[in-house]
Amino acid sequence: MIPTMAKAIALFDIDGVVRDVSTSYRQALIDTVNHFTQGAYSPSQMEIDQLKTEGLWNNDWEASQELIRRYFINQAQLPPMIDFAQLVSFFQHQYWGPDPQHCTGYICQESVLMSYDYLSQLTDEGIFWGFFSGAERPSAEYVLQTRLGTESPVLVAMEDAPGKPDPTGLLMALAQLESNWDDNRPVVYVGDTVADMMVINNVRERYPQRRWVGVGVIPPHAHNRSASYLQNLRNAGAVKVVQHVHELTPDLIYSLFKNG
Repeated sequence: MIPTMAKAIALFDIDGVVRDVSTSYRQALIDTVNHFTQGAYSPSQMEIDQLKTEGLWNNDWEASQELIRRYFINQAQLPPMIDFAQLVSFFQHQYWGPDPQHCTGYICQESVLMSYDYLSQLTDEGIFWGFFSGAERPSAEYVLQTRLGTESPVLVAMEDAPGKPDPTGLLMALAQLESNWDDNRPVVYVGDTVADMMVINNVRERYPQRRWVGVGVIPPHAHNRSASYLQNLRNAGAVKVVQHVHELTPDLIYSLFKNG
């Protein structure tokens, strides 16, 4: 549980915040759509972003399925009946590789966007932290523990809670960090999608007495169109948008709680 000396809590999304998934999860999504449209359609990064601005497609398996459905509708064709389990199996093969135990797929191409020193700095300044992500637990643990070097961090993953923008997972992560809800420490949630910002909007409606702040991060694949991506996050409720998670210093976090 969180020590009494903690002044605030920071919870982080993982994909696009802790790691760059533009050549891993997103490439698996592109491959999956291409495969199930018989090679006719490969969505661009911008098209994927446009879908995700709707706030309903945080799960990349479901996003793949929806892009396939929309492709056939746009072609004035009846969308085929696709076995979702087969779609997931193909996606996972691309992401993990043929042998998940050895991680030879796109997961090997992920670059880490956050350092352990950054998390230590938050701790030193009285900001305690955890993770709420729509990624599968094995994938999330791989980046947090194997790549980032954390030891058994607070993590709520895909298998643990309803998908975003439902805020249940955020509250579950918070419950693991806090021993006393009445302490009412301010909470910042850091994510890169509209759904992430909607999580904060939804939890604020449930518990308006607490200070909740949403901070957007522009993922690497969108740095060449930062202005439009930033505006989408702001429209969804982001109080602050940064290019890189390390810009969210303890001083900045505290200023957001003061002025937000």
